[in-house]
Amino acid sequence: MSETTTKTLQYRFDGPEDAPVLILGASLGTTWHMWDRQIPDLTRHWRVFRFDMPGHGGAPAHPCGSVGELADRLLATLDGLGVQRFGYAGCAFGGAIGAELALRHPQRVASLALIAASPRFGTADEFRQRGVIVRSNGLDPIARSAPERWFTPGFAAAQPAITDWAVQMVRTTDPGCYIAACEALAAFDVRAELGRIGIPTLVLVGSEDQVTGQVEARTLVAGIPDARLAVVPGASHLAPVEQPAAVTDLLVRHFSTAWQAQDTQAAITPPPVKPVLSPPPVAPMAEIAAAEQPEAVVGPGRPDPYEAGIKVRREVLGDAHVDRALAAADDFSGDFQELITRYAWGEVWNRPGLDRRSRSCVTLTALVAGGHLDELAFHTRAALRNGLTPAEIKEVLLQAAVYCGVPAANSAFKVAQAVIREETTPPE
Repeated sequence: MSETTTKTLQYRFDGPEDAPVLILGASLGTTWHMWDRQIPDLTRHWRVFRFDMPGHGGAPAHPCGSVGELADRLLATLDGLGVQRFGYAGCAFGGAIGAELALRHPQRVASLALIAASPRFGTADEFRQRGVIVRSNGLDPIARSAPERWFTPGFAAAQPAITDWAVQMVRTTDPGCYIAACEALAAFDVRAELGRIGIPTLVLVGSEDQVTGQVEARTLVAGIPDARLAVVPGASHLAPVEQPAAVTDLLVRHFSTAWQAQDTQAAITPPPVKPVLSPPPVAPMAEIAAAEQPEAVVGPGRPDPYEAGIKVRREVLGDAHVDRALAAADDFSGDFQELITRYAWGEVWNRPGLDRRSRSCVTLTALVAGGHLDELAFHTRAALRNGLTPAEIKEVLLQAAVYCGVPAANSAFKVAQAVIREETTPPE
């Protein structure tokens, strides 16, 4: 057994060195210890590799901005250890990493288990709102509510030591890394790509999981060609902790069968024969015509900024706000919505010269000066999502009071205070 911290990911090996490697990925807010009760049985068959996400379990606090970036760090760690091919089981966020690996690096993954996972975790707004709460209140509100999200009520009541362990595990996570992970999950969506996962996949879900439950699990099974569903009775979100024996048995059976099947197929399937003197395939005329169409442009040689604009607009203001604005557009106002998406969001907000925090400061000041209180409200929400703290927003408004006038700032403080209370108050 060895335990090591690297500049890539903090990891741990258990099991015989000559056994095939099985990777276990933890959920957001947990550490590799969530898998402790699986290790004795799994190490009879595999060399088990566990890792901590940045800022979790004492790992170096180097935040990852996307699920793909975290998957790349994991592969870099494995490359340094000489591990090329492996099985992978991941819970929740760990499952997102597994799906990313199966889609982007299928040659590395022998088989896959997705536990309490989803092709899209809730909505982007929900995770960005969680980031706002953590930035404003720290991780304590998230930590205190973790047991009710992770365990059934009966288990939480009967196992107070495990419940306290769960709370402390979240409390000791680095807040910046937790917020970055929330942003990564906000952007994660592989629903349209599930059909490209071409490896044997077990989708495992607790029967009582209210976070990513059976609806999400069945979406995965329906989309992944070689997937099967297993429902664990009496388990909620952290099924490996709550029902360790059942989860371990399912993992052993899945990975043993999947690996054996792949080894057999590799032994009996001859290598493909490269065709000789075969002419290149001719694309259908519709594809040729589509390929010849020029990219949409605005002005001479400039790509249309609409798609980039709608992406930034959603990330800053939230899906719900943008959906309401677009749904309310009609023949009279539709062109205006396209205008601000293209030029305010696709051109100006998307420029590299200022980060989004700075642009929020400028925007809040301009709205105070103009007395645009309705827009000040939703741009205060945007400022929180862009990383400004309530204390920093207060400083912006104080600065605006000097240059824009006390009456304007007085109205702005009332609007901003109401929004900040609403956005930063943890749920009961």
